[in-house]
Amino acid sequence: MASDNWYRTDNVAKVFLASVSKRDTRTFRVSCILKDNIDPGLLQSALLMAIQDRPQVQVRIRRGFFWHYIEETDIMPTVKEEDGRMCQLLYSPAKPSLHYQVSYFANRVNLEIFHALTDGTGALEFLNIIVVHYLKLKYPGKYEDIVLHSGASADDLTQDSYRQFFGNLRLKRSSEKYAYHPGGFKLAYDQLQFFEIHMSVGQALAKAKSTGVSLTSFLGAAWMAAIHSDMPARKRNKPVTVSIPVNLRNYYPSKTSRNFFNNINITHVFDKDISFEDLAKEFQASLKEQLSEENIKKNMDKYETMEFVAPIRAVPLFIKQFVVRNVTAVSDKKVSMVLSNLGVQKPPAEVSDEIVSYNGFCSSNNLFSTIFSYKDELTLGVTSPYVNTSVIKNMVRSLVDMGIDIRVYATEVVR
Repeated sequence: MASDNWYRTDNVAKVFLASVSKRDTRTFRVSCILKDNIDPGLLQSALLMAIQDRPQVQVRIRRGFFWHYIEETDIMPTVKEEDGRMCQLLYSPAKPSLHYQVSYFANRVNLEIFHALTDGTGALEFLNIIVVHYLKLKYPGKYEDIVLHSGASADDLTQDSYRQFFGNLRLKRSSEKYAYHPGGFKLAYDQLQFFEIHMSVGQALAKAKSTGVSLTSFLGAAWMAAIHSDMPARKRNKPVTVSIPVNLRNYYPSKTSRNFFNNINITHVFDKDISFEDLAKEFQASLKEQLSEENIKKNMDKYETMEFVAPIRAVPLFIKQFVVRNVTAVSDKKVSMVLSNLGVQKPPAEVSDEIVSYNGFCSSNNLFSTIFSYKDELTLGVTSPYVNTSVIKNMVRSLVDMGIDIRVYATEVVR
């Protein structure tokens, strides 16, 4: 940390802080579904225990003259029953509050957290700590031997890993073209629609294997094909681009609980006929190439340039935010959707029988899908700002046509 009670925001957090809005609140939501209904009193006690393990969440983001900074706060969290829309706004410069909240509904525990504090990996670690403490309280003596601490120090958990592992300085202008954006008109009142698409891990993996690709490539290609099916003929020269967040902890020895990810873009132009199998294999080849350590590092370096270029450092915050907001808007135009694979969930083995499944969502101005798998439950958490739901229908129908059994749940919106 820079001092005893404050530290600087990382560069990804700076992007989220500049681009937060009423629709895209930059909030990440992760949920754990248990076998039994939640006892709110025990969940409150579990949360207070969990923040002793992760005090990094007990902070407020403040505005400085040149950059935002993060400082400790004595504001305490309060568990509540779920109400209102998902992915609520958790950051306001004028309102002193925590940037996360924990809620429950029936047998589901929800953690919503402002993306400037952490990424999906960090959010899931915190959620699992809450859940394990809850189960320890619910079943006294049964889970006492579970060790929650990863061995990471306080400095490890608050490390700005972008800065730690930053290499060569370079400024690059992206040559990517504007992508096709599915959906058309956006919902009124800054609303979002949320969909849960459930299927069998075994069925999906079997289909991916028979196609000759990974599960991520299979689902990524399926989303591409679903978007293509909705494209009007006059726009089929535009690329369909799926952006995939990559957990950089898989490439660098970091235990940070803050953001440490980057995005890679997989692009296809449907200028000629292509089978789904060939599309999926093309997706896989591009994904494999971009996931090489060399290419990951090149993309990572681009995040760090705005921190170290002297003219940028000297510009007041409001000007920086204006620039970052506009650069982010241009970047968003080069992406058709985001596909975030949070992977196979691995809570402590001792509590696995108490957990039914995991799911999650991220607010977005574009189409956004998470992927969670646990035991034989595979869940896609889809966020859409659009009135039109054709792409999601296309996706579901294509999976059903491939022989995969599907269940879909959706929120209601005011039209």
